[in-house]
Amino acid sequence: MQYSAKVMDHFTNPRNVGEIEDASGVGTVGNAKCGDIMRVYLDIDDGGFIKDVKFKTFGCGAAVATSSMATELIKGKHINEALKLTNRSVMDALDGLPAVKVHCSVLAEEAVRAALWDYSEKNGITIEGLEKPVDDIHDSHHEDLHEDD
Repeated sequence: MQYSAKVMDHFTNPRNVGEIEDASGVGTVGNAKCGDIMRVYLDIDDGGFIKDVKFKTFGCGAAVATSSMATELIKGKHINEALKLTNRSVMDALDGLPAVKVHCSVLAEEAVRAALWDYSEKNGITIEGLEKPVDDIHDSHHEDLHEDD
């Protein structure tokens, strides 16, 4: 299995690892099939911008790399912008993933969405286009998962 240099870099030097105490939103998503678990913490200011984002991931190197890249892509962005994060944009930013690891990028996307959902619930706000997250991505029928089923 061949990983890109960017995947290796984000695996060996992951960005934004850790927890945020009193986070504005926390999202945890797992994949029962492969055992990966990803937790994303958001610190969102009053204007709706993500001041800080941290993650903790239990999983393979690709799961760590996609978590790291996903946090980099949304840091400093408005929540509406963060909502546009897709597993495809995470994979593109990492110069691709092997087909059997595509689900890791879906996990990253869903963990960010779960954290945004938690934030919206805590604050009683609606984020346009945000749907209730799934706890296990294997339950969701994601368009990019077909090569894994």
